[in-house]
Parts: sequence; C-alpha cells; structure tokens
Amino acid sequence: MSIYLSAIVDAFSREPFCGNPAGVVYLGGDPFPADEICIKLAAELRFSETAFIRRLSQTEYAARFFTPVCEAALCGHATVASFSFLRAKRIVGIGDIAVHTASGDITVTVDKDEVTLDMAEAKIVSALEKRDRDELYRAFGLPGRESVNGLAPAIVSVGLADVMLPVASIEELDGACRDEAAVSAISERLGVTGVHMFCLTRDGFVAHCRNFAPLYGIPEECATGTSNGALFRYLAEYGLAPSPARFLQGEKMGRPSVITARIENGRVRVGGPAAVVMEGTVRI
Repeated sequence: MSIYLSAIVDAFSREPFCGNPAGVVYLGGDPFPADEICIKLAAELRFSETAFIRRLSQTEYAARFFTPVCEAALCGHATVASFSFLRAKRIVGIGDIAVHTASGDITVTVDKDEVTLDMAEAKIVSALEKRDRDELYRAFGLPGRESVNGLAPAIVSVGLADVMLPVASIEELDGACRDEAAVSAISERLGVTGVHMFCLTRDGFVAHCRNFAPLYGIPEECATGTSNGALFRYLAEYGLAPSPARFLQGEKMGRPSVITARIENGRVRVGGPAAVVMEGTVRI
C-alpha cells in the first residue's frame, strides 16, 4: 500500500462549489496503479472523472483519467483541475508542460490564473443520418429536425468524439429531459462518448451547453473541456466561433462553469481557472 497526495478541485470556476469537480491523485514518480484500483477509487470519489498524474521530469508528466466505470482517453476538466492543484502545491511552475495521455501527447500551459491544454486533432467526423438525428432528439423529449438555424447535428472529435446537438433556445435546452437508456444506446451505436447539446446566445457567451454521457456512467456533466473544444471546432465551420470563445455550462445543475476555447498555432486549446476545495492523502 502506498500513500499519495490527493485533492478535490472544481475546474472552470474561481469559486468553490461551482464548476466541475474532479478527483486528483498525484503519484510522484511511482507507476500507475492497476486499472481496477483506479476505477474503484474513481467510484469511491463519485466524480465523473478522477485524474492520476505521474511525474516523469520537471516539465514532463503522464496522466490517466478514470470514470467510475472505465478509463477515459482524455479529460479536459480533470487536466485543468490537476495542474491547478500541482501549481498550488508548487510542484509545477508557470510555463508549458508535456503531458502524455491515452489520446496522445498534449501541451499543458500553466499560468498564474488558469490552465490551458491542447486538444488532439480537431475534426468533424460526420453529419448524422436522419434516423439517428430524429432518434436522438426524441431521446431528449424534443421533436426531430434537420437543423437549427442552419446548424446540423454532427459528430466532432478533439481526441474524444461527441455529437454536437443544437437546440433553438435556452428554454429548450433547460427543458430537455433525457432517456438515459436511449442516449446510451445511440452513443454506443455512433461510437461517441456522449451528446453535447447547445444553443447560441449573445450574452457574453457564444453558447450555453449541457453534456450527457450516460454510456460512461455520467448522466450529465457540468463542464467538459473536450466537448467544448469540439463545439468550438464545429462552430468555426460555420464562421460562428471567435477566438477566444467562451461557453457557459452547468447552469441546470447549479454549478455554472465557464470554459474558454481558442485556436493557437492551428490547434484548438481549452482552459480556465480552478478552485481547490479539499486536499489530503489516499492509500492505495
């Protein structure tokens, strides 16, 4: 049994008890625990993701992310949470850090007020067929449609693939009521992590969003870095994504989260602040 520094950190918010909470386990130079142990600890913490961070050198780390049921290849909010915590503990300093993840190598930039990270190659995978499109809207209690204000549902990936699902208004966004079994079945059939529902706004945010990934044990998530990176790429295709762009998520869950996305050197990057809520140790 080993003892590791750990924390609960709310990502994409400067205030505790807002944003998206993540578990963080800092392993120092030790190897990653067995997958089964990581999943059990993630289930014990009951957050959508828990990050396990291993130090390789002063500017090089490896990261793995676990939900309560499986490993995730990449997790934006848990990355922001992890390196915000390591900055607070003075384990990392200001600057760029190379991080190895299951979805590929990324650069994490630690600033005094926020953490940003690269997404993997951003690409629109495919538009949805009419059957999938209509079935997905119905799974949220909404009428099927071809598009919303010219925006058609599509699968977009920045290392993880999600369906970008536009709706017409904040009222429709807030009123969406998911059928978790149906959303899980459609997600599995389409080979996506989940569904990122959004509506365009003009209130200081490009869009308000909700994210659903019940296939991976996440009924709804209050902030998703990868999904908003994908949304940024999707909206750029329509000329609707200024750089930087701000997205608001988590209102429906009572945990408002602000995610910033931008394009730098041809790569989509997402980031934001984080608040350390609790720290201690875990024995695994």
